[in-house]
Amino acid sequence: MQEFMILPTGAKSFTEAMKMGTEIYHHLKSVIKKKYGQDACNVGDEGGFAPNIQDNKEGLELLKTAIANAGYSDKIEIGMDVAASEFCKEKKYDLDFKNPNSDSSKWLTSDELADLYKGFVKDYPVTSIEDPFDQDDWEAYSKFTGEMSIQIVGDDLLVTNPKRVQKGIDIKAANALLLKVNQIGSVTESIKACKMSQDAGWGVMVSHRSGETEDTFIADLVVGLCTGQIKTGAPCRSERLAKYNQILRIEEELGSKAKFAGKNFRHPK
Repeated sequence: MQEFMILPTGAKSFTEAMKMGTEIYHHLKSVIKKKYGQDACNVGDEGGFAPNIQDNKEGLELLKTAIANAGYSDKIEIGMDVAASEFCKEKKYDLDFKNPNSDSSKWLTSDELADLYKGFVKDYPVTSIEDPFDQDDWEAYSKFTGEMSIQIVGDDLLVTNPKRVQKGIDIKAANALLLKVNQIGSVTESIKACKMSQDAGWGVMVSHRSGETEDTFIADLVVGLCTGQIKTGAPCRSERLAKYNQILRIEEELGSKAKFAGKNFRHPK
């Protein structure tokens, strides 16, 4: 999977959620260092760890251990960004795609890949899966979304484009939009895509872009649109930290009027 993320849905405020995320992040570093060595603690462009894991469940187990070590097992859920378009070949899915000589007989159909996800949801507190299939595998999305009670997020599938969002709504291909302002090109179109999604009962996750600046606009956007969800990577990069700090300031300014969605993150009120 491209990313594993934590969702501190058991927090009562954004301040508490950020505290949980930060503590788990540091516990995760310790868990990775103990198992893989110091070199495995290097981070990528978005601040995430990338140890040499051989199996997706290995990554989930690392998170599970870090969450437990931080004392938050009952307050954290897990999200995944699969980016399945990256390993889709001939309408099948090659989990060994980094190997140029991967065995095509082991490539998975969309149904087989869906069963893999169902196993993750059964064995771990996975509550959100982003881009589980190729960006043009609409049929697989619709079938999977209809079978699952968790959040299914469209990023590569929808690209914050109102036309693709409308198709996704029409065929029930997802139940959440990943909103990236500079993916569609304007705030006006972004708000249109957001409102379309919300009117359809979808969740909306406002997202940063890799390697962006310290501008805090999306922090204001996520609060202004009342989406309840923000995806800003790990808390060690300055641009992400700037956005977190802005939400902290907004929460402080709002005082008792500030409401953290928590378990209701998909449909904040």
